[in-house]
Amino acid sequence: MLGGPPQHTAYKGEPTQLRIGDRNVIREHATMNIGTVNGGGVTQVGSDGLYMIESHVGHDCKVGNHCILTKQATLGGHCDLGDYVIVGGLAAVHQFTRVGRHAMIGGLAAVVKDVIPYGSVWGNHAHLEGLNLVGLKRRGFSRETINTMRAAYRMLFADEGTFQERLDDTVETYAACPEVVEIIDFIRADGARPLCLPEREI
Repeated sequence: MLGGPPQHTAYKGEPTQLRIGDRNVIREHATMNIGTVNGGGVTQVGSDGLYMIESHVGHDCKVGNHCILTKQATLGGHCDLGDYVIVGGLAAVHQFTRVGRHAMIGGLAAVVKDVIPYGSVWGNHAHLEGLNLVGLKRRGFSRETINTMRAAYRMLFADEGTFQERLDDTVETYAACPEVVEIIDFIRADGARPLCLPEREI
């Protein structure tokens, strides 16, 4: 069902839109709703994605390119997914949640907090388990880049000092790595949801 009305009680039939990019595979019973006036009026889905059976893209979502929503994966309204995000089967992403590029959301996860770019989250409620190493290797990131990102991740989510101190130290130490800078910029941006953090010490 593509372009159906948003599942939102405030929707009164206004002429809003669903925009879908090119070369997507959208399987049976998948749903993608149009936007709402209060949410900007447009639900935007990128190109080259795979939307498996019974997956759902809620109103006013922004979904990047090369994304995969597996069986019955669900995005609440106003979610923002970067490129190459994978949402596992039966996982649900809470409305207004941001998921950074190349992140992996494990099956059955309940995601109620923002997920950093390149992150891997699992559980109910979802917590950060590390970087999406499998996805990074599959997409051709170099061993050097991955090792730098892992070192930056350990520094950022270590148990010493305050989170702000670790954030400052990480950006200073790894300023030459654009992937690390992307994670820092994502964290510093003003999201509507809190940040998904590791459940235990690294």
